[in-house]
Amino acid sequence: MTAQAALPTLHEATYDTGRQKIFVAKAGEGPAVLLLHGGGPGTNGVSSYVRNITALARDHQVIVPDLPGYGRSTKGVDPADPFGHLADGVRGLLDRLGLEKAHLVGHSYGGACALRLALDTPDRVDRMVLVAPGGIGTTRALPTPGVNRLLSYYTGDGPSRQKLEEFIRRYLVFDDADITDSAIEERYRASLDPEAVAAPPLRRPSGRGALRTIWKMDLTRDARLTRLAVPTLVVWGAADKVNRPSGARMLADRLPDCDLYLAAGTGHWPQYERAERFNRLCADFLAGRR
Repeated sequence: MTAQAALPTLHEATYDTGRQKIFVAKAGEGPAVLLLHGGGPGTNGVSSYVRNITALARDHQVIVPDLPGYGRSTKGVDPADPFGHLADGVRGLLDRLGLEKAHLVGHSYGGACALRLALDTPDRVDRMVLVAPGGIGTTRALPTPGVNRLLSYYTGDGPSRQKLEEFIRRYLVFDDADITDSAIEERYRASLDPEAVAAPPLRRPSGRGALRTIWKMDLTRDARLTRLAVPTLVVWGAADKVNRPSGARMLADRLPDCDLYLAAGTGHWPQYERAERFNRLCADFLAGRR
């Protein structure tokens, strides 16, 4: 793993999109790129991309929101259409920022958000990097052990530090050698936000409309995928225990303009575990150097 570079000065603000308030940290100047984080308990935008913001801010205006349901943004995600709810929130943020179009980098839950936004409004997306995105082939196999751990965090006996540490050390990364106890403690405390506990942003669909929701959340079932012309880079860890690496090939086979990078010895957090390689890939791709 890569040593963490010092973060640049981050300019923080909260934007009211009409439906929710979204907290944002920004750095750098240039073409706008939004970094959309994953859905693990206690996460947020800056902590998810802590090893990437500095490198990408050299040539871009880097915009790092806390997605709806997380961090300092409004809690609660529509359980009937979570990816659509997140995409609407990010689209509203683009409007508030005065951005007609931006690059999107999305990890896991944020990757599903980015892809759904691109499917709904492709004219708002310049280039897109999907990092082990959610919603890929999820109706074609049983949930992975890592997904089951995520979905059960707030259920049963409720959140605990042990649950979170097990997820991070056993399922999030391939090698947990530089995951500190203090980082786990900080994320655990954040996961105890009363609003998140009351309405977890990542949950198993249930109720009368559950099957419809499950089907809609598998983005490989969306007929628009094969017509999506947004240039896309897919990055996936070969040892991912949360979202199956086979999803990378599913996307490459369906998207008409898709590059693929499969990282050996890497789990579900490629932008952290392989930061130097990820930052180079990402910077070259966003600049059109393929």
